Amino acid sequence: MSETPPAPESNSSSDAEFIIRVQEKISAISDHDWAKLSGASKTESSIPYNPFISHDFLSALETSGCAIRDTGWLGQHLVLEDNKGTIHGVVPGYIKSHSQGEYVFDHAWADAYERAGGRYYPKYQASVPFTPATGPRLLVSNSVNVDAERAALAQAITQLTQQLNLSSAHVTFGEEADIAALKATGFLHRMDQQFHFRNDNYATYDDFLGTLASRKRKNLKKERANALQNGITIEWLTGSDITEEVMDAFYVFYEDTGERKWGRPYLNRQFYSLIADTMADDILLIMAKRDGQYIAGAINFIGGDTLYGRHWGCTENHPFLHFEVCYHQAIDFAIERGLKYVEAGAQGEHKLARGYMPTITHSAHYLPNESFSRAVADYLEHERAEVAHFGTILSDHSPFKKSRNA
Repeated sequence: MSETPPAPESNSSSDAEFIIRVQEKISAISDHDWAKLSGASKTESSIPYNPFISHDFLSALETSGCAIRDTGWLGQHLVLEDNKGTIHGVVPGYIKSHSQGEYVFDHAWADAYERAGGRYYPKYQASVPFTPATGPRLLVSNSVNVDAERAALAQAITQLTQQLNLSSAHVTFGEEADIAALKATGFLHRMDQQFHFRNDNYATYDDFLGTLASRKRKNLKKERANALQNGITIEWLTGSDITEEVMDAFYVFYEDTGERKWGRPYLNRQFYSLIADTMADDILLIMAKRDGQYIAGAINFIGGDTLYGRHWGCTENHPFLHFEVCYHQAIDFAIERGLKYVEAGAQGEHKLARGYMPTITHSAHYLPNESFSRAVADYLEHERAEVAHFGTILSDHSPFKKSRNA
């Protein structure tokens, strides 16, 4: 399946002729070629660097055995080339035998499809496994033909879905340019909501607090003070500070949370060693310590303009410590580093009171079965309206002064 290219694609909007190839492993694509794609490089990209679509991160998922055929993530990465073999784009994609680790829930769709006599799995998933963070999904070069490149990649997803007789294709947590290209190719548009912090050029955390209503400001000050009672201290660890011993401590926290949320963790210990070895400067561990021992921690990833919060865990329960480690400290770091945003993961209305505002996320879905597609399209139309309405209600209850919300 790794070498079954569809026919070459021509695009009338340019003179370029594209060829699509399919690779099972990220490692089959060179670091050098990957670094030329938007969002994948700190230096060569036209958009802010996104650590989750880096060659190092995606390779670590496969090398560690977290995202492979045996775990239901068979790599089917689409590679867009010209007739000289130069890579113009990539889609990190997988054939999935389940819907776990995606964070855009389609279990009800699968149930309806199979009740009607169809077979929903396998399906195609263009995403970063186990990572609900918005980023490029149709990774393209920095050439003048980006629109044609995105269009060719979007068309390639539909072709692969049809050729392999898959029920559907899903592109989750995509950026708006990707979603527009996919909609133009016949994908359905889905919206959801997360909570993100926006750094309005604050010099300090107190500057941020100054934008809040008085009662909200007092509540957060009290919450932060209470979180650090009982002799708890906080450490920021990045780069060479991230040793194997530190990762051992963090993995205990992650494993405990993973077992409670998913039955077993999605990520194994080897994965964390791999990313600590290859991308330590992109990692921020916020670790809580008491009596000389780590008792809680959260892992974050540092992008070009965004801090991405991912996993948290603890071995001791202390009031408000989760909020301090995951949300307040992340804001502190973003302000100190001059990062524009903090994305603190999926869901969580409790983030609103801590300055994280409702933000729309996007996905796109291709359903070849026409009757099924019509039913889902009707559902999504209503769902989009509800998501937008709920976001408006939440924004009206933000902690910010009314002048900020105006």
